[in-house]
Amino acid sequence: MPEPHAQRSAGSAPVLAALIAGQLGMHSAMAGLRLAAPLQTLSQGYSAWSVGLLLALFAAAAVFTALHAGRLADRHGYHRPVAWAVGLTLLGCLLALLSTWVSGPLQFALLCGGALFTGGGTNVGMLTIQRTGGVAARDNVERVRVFSWLGIAPSFSNVLGPVLTGFVIDAWGYRAAYAVLLLMPLVSIASARLVPRLAPAGTAAAVAGRRAWDILKAPGMKRLLVVNWLLATCWDVHTFAVPVLGHERGFSASTIGLILGTFTLAVTGIRLLIPFMAHRLSERTVLRSAMVAAGFVFVLYPFAPNPLVMGALAVLLGISLGSVQPMVMSMLHHITPDNRHGEALAFRSMAINASSTLMPLAFGAAGALVGAGALFWVVGGAVGAGSWLTRRMAPVPG
Repeated sequence: MPEPHAQRSAGSAPVLAALIAGQLGMHSAMAGLRLAAPLQTLSQGYSAWSVGLLLALFAAAAVFTALHAGRLADRHGYHRPVAWAVGLTLLGCLLALLSTWVSGPLQFALLCGGALFTGGGTNVGMLTIQRTGGVAARDNVERVRVFSWLGIAPSFSNVLGPVLTGFVIDAWGYRAAYAVLLLMPLVSIASARLVPRLAPAGTAAAVAGRRAWDILKAPGMKRLLVVNWLLATCWDVHTFAVPVLGHERGFSASTIGLILGTFTLAVTGIRLLIPFMAHRLSERTVLRSAMVAAGFVFVLYPFAPNPLVMGALAVLLGISLGSVQPMVMSMLHHITPDNRHGEALAFRSMAINASSTLMPLAFGAAGALVGAGALFWVVGGAVGAGSWLTRRMAPVPG
């Protein structure tokens, strides 16, 4: 049965705070594990390809669970899907912790399992939270604001998780880092009781027999998904290439974590500003500008001579990519039928995570052959050239 309508919109401070905290707990655990597991793998003598495989697994489970998770959120709202999400995330962190007591292939297998479960659980939680915020917003301007505030959770998580994990690894080792990460998803359970019971924006139709792929026929959906995929690839390259590039140059785990944290701190900063400018922003213009800027930064990134310059470029990239999610989510909500928002979010998630599953494998193979720097140039050229797609996007009415 669908949940009853809430008395407050998603734009109210208590609801937003609870939703942000819910995602913060799960995403911080995943972000920390996404730094620690590759570094542990490299420290055991594995190749860049193995790191690519490990990072790919964070997204692999999300590809196969996204559609079910979106429909689950459409039918049951927030609380039941979040409980499943937290359980999967905890299991993933536990497997990573267990890996510190073994060695060899079994250790790598446990880290792979941890990546699968943590990535899948975090994605279920993200879809549920995004759906909850989107259907409860009153109009498009509030939706942009809500999605921008919600976007702070993963960006801040990508500061908290890697930075804290990097320092704990340097001070006490991987076992202590995984133990800390295991505690983070408990925040999501604690905050769930503060989220009101929200219903879909429309009739909760049964999904049995409905063709999921029909949603791709919505006007502009395919073009929006391609643009979103190109921009998401920038995140994947940055997540993969910075640890590899840093390891090649002899940076410590805490230094690499600070570079990644600086990037996501910039993402958080721009998302803090967007709610105050939402009524003046055009989704189409913001997306085009972000694609051009990201391409320019990626061309320069491999030439950075030290961590300070890499951090400065990470700030510029974070500002560019940080503005994207609220605009994409607003456009996605606008072109999607009211009772299928969860499914639409699932398709976006599937497209991004399918890419995130395959691309790190390609990144790892390319990195082993030509180095991490060349990856920045290839992806930067692709995302810059793809900015022409935004010219054909229809504007979203206020």
